Amino acid sequence: MLAVVRADPTLVPESLVVPVDTGERIHYLDWGRPEPADRPPLLLVHGLSATARHWTPIARRLAGRVHLLAPDLRGHGLSDAPRGGYDLESLAFDVLTVLTASGYGPDAGGAPAVVAGHGFGAQVAAAAGVLAPSAVAGVALVDGGWEDVAEVTGQEPAEFLRGLEEPPEVLRSMAAYLADRRDYDPASWDDDQETAARAAVEEKHAGHVAPRTRPFALRGCVEAMFSYRPARTLSALEVPLLALVAAAGTADDEEGRQRLLALEEIADRRTAAGRPPTVVRTLPGAGHNLMRYRPGEVAAALLQLLESATPTSGGRRGGQA
Repeated sequence: MLAVVRADPTLVPESLVVPVDTGERIHYLDWGRPEPADRPPLLLVHGLSATARHWTPIARRLAGRVHLLAPDLRGHGLSDAPRGGYDLESLAFDVLTVLTASGYGPDAGGAPAVVAGHGFGAQVAAAAGVLAPSAVAGVALVDGGWEDVAEVTGQEPAEFLRGLEEPPEVLRSMAAYLADRRDYDPASWDDDQETAARAAVEEKHAGHVAPRTRPFALRGCVEAMFSYRPARTLSALEVPLLALVAAAGTADDEEGRQRLLALEEIADRRTAAGRPPTVVRTLPGAGHNLMRYRPGEVAAALLQLLESATPTSGGRRGGQA
């Protein structure tokens, strides 16, 4: 059982923007550099139709222990929304640019970072680890990133996209939208959850709301998600890998069993390839948004991964999280 890390409700991040080499501006939240900075920085990548604000429950628990950076993916939140660049490599390059701008990674002459991603963001995190291995000290997959989405869903991207559409009654007003998000789990609803929910939509002059993520950006991300091949990508990662699994079902849940079997196969492939250990942590009774439902345990698991990725006195990165 993971220890629960407590939150600091007083913390406020700095909102920053960095241009990538193609000119687009990527917005990110910087939760402050701790002193001493004796752990790797932690880069937090959100999922589909979300924003950096969805990581706030984790940031409140780890800021002060580690330098936390949380970008808005292109087409999401306050980042620019160009017509293209939604393939995994481009998205990974965007988030790596945030690291470089913050003084981390070889291009800035700084330390490598641990990169954690939620859902689709886990694919981006893994892609970043393969694209720039010297800039990444560890990867965390938060309820995503280890399954072949096309294989698991049996769908095409267009069909998957239709399933993401919000019902009109949810978008008729900000109040209706917030009530829908609150009712997922009233016990975990607080000011940070409301801020994260508001950041994902725009309120129109007629009173209704619309997703902030542009349709073409969402379509591009979903197409990238369907193109992702987890076995190949995760087998290539040369750093410690942590997978956090939301297990909302019962003990006889077949879908949950298949998800764990997929992770076992990934772990076996990594072992055969001589990669560092793969650590799997299952969080029973939790839904997909683990940052909302189990933030203390997620923070504790990420802290363990950060410890394993911290250079020793001999300059070697550690192993198991």
